[in-house]
Amino acid sequence: MGRRAEELGPLAVKNLTAPGLHFVGGVAGLALQVLPGGGRSWILRVVIGDRRRDMGLGGYPSVTLAGAREAAREARDLIKRGIDPIEQAKAAKSALKASAAKVWTFRAAAEAYMADNASGWSNPRHAAQWTATLKNYAYPKIGDLSVRDIEVAHVLEILRPIWTTKTETASRLRGRIEVVLDWCKARKYLDGENPARWRGHLDKLLPKPSKVAKPKHHAALPMDDMAAFMTRLRSAEGQGARALEFAILTAARSGEVRGAKWSEIDLEKGIWTIPGERMKAGREHCVPLSRPAVDLLKGLEVMGGNDLVFPAPRGGPLSDMTLSAVMRRMNVPAVPHGFRSTFRDWCSERTTFPHEVQEMALAHTVSDKTERAYRRGDLFEKRRKLADQWATFLSQPTRSGGNVTPIRKRA
Repeated sequence: MGRRAEELGPLAVKNLTAPGLHFVGGVAGLALQVLPGGGRSWILRVVIGDRRRDMGLGGYPSVTLAGAREAAREARDLIKRGIDPIEQAKAAKSALKASAAKVWTFRAAAEAYMADNASGWSNPRHAAQWTATLKNYAYPKIGDLSVRDIEVAHVLEILRPIWTTKTETASRLRGRIEVVLDWCKARKYLDGENPARWRGHLDKLLPKPSKVAKPKHHAALPMDDMAAFMTRLRSAEGQGARALEFAILTAARSGEVRGAKWSEIDLEKGIWTIPGERMKAGREHCVPLSRPAVDLLKGLEVMGGNDLVFPAPRGGPLSDMTLSAVMRRMNVPAVPHGFRSTFRDWCSERTTFPHEVQEMALAHTVSDKTERAYRRGDLFEKRRKLADQWATFLSQPTRSGGNVTPIRKRA
């Protein structure tokens, strides 16, 4: 039982300044604790079970005398019902901290997701695109919202203004929002359905991207104009022209060519081995080099101390606009990446090489899981024959509707 004391009023409590514990009455065990430094706080002295405990009820004067007495009565009522008010308060405080720890804003979650996964992305440009789309479109609307509070209406507010005008950007943005929120669900920061989910959800509220925007293909040169173009290109000077010529001969991507290193190339065997970290699919890719491709490389000047095959004048890699600039100077209505399309058209229309050989020559990822499981090799020797015939085609102008090139001569 708490100590009985005379019931003090507000003025008397205010005048309690001597350090120590001053019981104020009204509720058994209620006291004002005055610290030597002048600070004052409420203490309720109680017996819980067979132990005497001091329970803090808050500071004075933030908690008034009336408020302290009310809190003290509630605590004593809990004790009568067999509940420990001190442990209950600790549990409530712990639960509040745990709940606060799970409150993530979308911006914080997106940045954490990117920090966790950026190392696995194939190139810095991918990370930059993630950052740019979220910063420009998502953060202004939901960046400071708790992920628990994001609803379908928020996602639609972000997507609808650009769904028909910037369809590809909007579609990628939706996917990125969905991924971030799935990351939150996996960490228990978010419950329930993902409001950015497409299948069976947003696909009922927004038109399919393919219905509102036609895919834009890279401008490509017709295959029967290639030989004449290659003649002009070979007479052009500069690293950009040589890099473009090499890209056409190997049907490689611009970035793979601009980053090519001498240490990746075996001129004797005619093989260019591109490491996985520089490939779009993230896997090592071996490129067979035709005789013209090897001759081109042998004719290049090697810069001492620089492993790059096509270095820029200052020693670093060529910029992503260098090859495009060559095309503009030649007044050709196409883009460097379009030559991969031309190569693919030539494969389909002028050769009988199997589809998988053509796809592997372009380092495309095979979408069919069964086909991926059964195809263990890289069809390298068949791809070498294809590269040789492509180089021959580029050097010999052909007429439209030319003969089909067989895989091998029949006996």
